Amino acid sequence: MIDLFKTKIGRLRIIAILEGISLLTLVFIAVPLKYAFDNPALVKMMGPIHGALFLLFLFNTLSVGVEQNWKFKETTGKVLLACIIPFGTFYIDKKILSKL
Repeated sequence: MIDLFKTKIGRLRIIAILEGISLLTLVFIAVPLKYAFDNPALVKMMGPIHGALFLLFLFNTLSVGVEQNWKFKETTGKVLLACIIPFGTFYIDKKILSKL
């Protein structure tokens, strides 16, 4: 796990996992708390965190894609599409990023 911090692709993988976890937290914990128990505190806290991780993932994907000379349709586009699809970052980490 420590080796992931040494490369830009490794850091991108970490951000992808964190972004996916933040979405899981929002969907399965924060939103049910908000609507079932009328407690929006966790949504107010996790919403901006998830948004920041989402933007960080986008910018890092573009940065790594340019640096590594990824072809847009083959790699960069798929990785960017993954962050729009719910939980796609987990899939893209397993199928593309872990093999780079």
